Amino acid sequence: MRSHAGRDVRYCSGAMNFATQYLGLKLRSPLIVGASPFCDDVGQALQLQDAGAAALVMRSLFAEQITPPLRPDPPLNPDPTKPVPDFPEFAEYQLSPAQYLRQLHHLKKVLTIPLIVSLNGHHPGPWVDFGQQLRDAGADAIELNFYQVVTDTTRAGDEIESEMLRVVGQLANAVKLPIAVKLSPYHTSIAQLAIALELEGAAGIVLFNRFYQPDIDTDELAVQAQLRLSDPGELLLRLRWLAILSPQLRGSLAVTGGVHDCRGVVKALLAGAHAVQLVSVLLKQGPHMLSALTQDLQVWMARHNFEDIEAFRGRLNLSRCSDPAAYERANYIRILQS
Repeated sequence: MRSHAGRDVRYCSGAMNFATQYLGLKLRSPLIVGASPFCDDVGQALQLQDAGAAALVMRSLFAEQITPPLRPDPPLNPDPTKPVPDFPEFAEYQLSPAQYLRQLHHLKKVLTIPLIVSLNGHHPGPWVDFGQQLRDAGADAIELNFYQVVTDTTRAGDEIESEMLRVVGQLANAVKLPIAVKLSPYHTSIAQLAIALELEGAAGIVLFNRFYQPDIDTDELAVQAQLRLSDPGELLLRLRWLAILSPQLRGSLAVTGGVHDCRGVVKALLAGAHAVQLVSVLLKQGPHMLSALTQDLQVWMARHNFEDIEAFRGRLNLSRCSDPAAYERANYIRILQS
């Protein structure tokens, strides 16, 4: 335990070493608070730090806030089959770019743990240059969150991924900060894309972005927005790709989505994660869950005679586990034939 500005900061004690490196940052543990509203309030961010968070990720700042999309004048005879994208008005976003920078500055003045900002976009544009202002305001790293739903049948998959690579290259050259790319699981060759992103300057990969799927209201005959927090079942897809990517990438790996207890944390580390991002479990149970997870992790490590994270991180990845086929097609066939 150590004290910071009159507050007790609790984290690992004794001979157990929870330290890890993520994006070149030295973290006191692998437990990170993922992109969420938690950082909107300085007091809440301090509570998370005191409970054991090793780093915080601010909520996403969207490209459309920095470079608002062009809104064409409505046509005289609109085609109902071609709706105009309805993005939120500028005032509807929780933090404007200027407010985001101010909040980043306030947080950096009081926090002692690394602070990661989140940029959300999908193609190159002037918004990428805003990364320089985030760097100047004190950001320790940038999490680049790619999100798009491609409905244009004329766009090829390699075109979309080439745009992603250009964004990463531009941002890496502009900010000189470590960049983590938050991917979706919907790519044909995730491993090849991850390596290509690393070659463009990404310092790490975050698996995976959670897309909020719309529902359909059968009474109102309308599409309905849905917000659902993650559940432990979502972790399985992430464990597979952590294990596959772990021996192939030089940079960092983080998992987000589906970690709700110490068992989930341990599984992610065994698969090769350097950091474990938490959001849903903290929204449900509060900052004290970080302390509980830290204590449970210490108990697990002691039971298995591990004195530090690196002693078992990646122990069950694709190249080190006793049955690599369990991550590949053979496992699918075995399950269906058993």
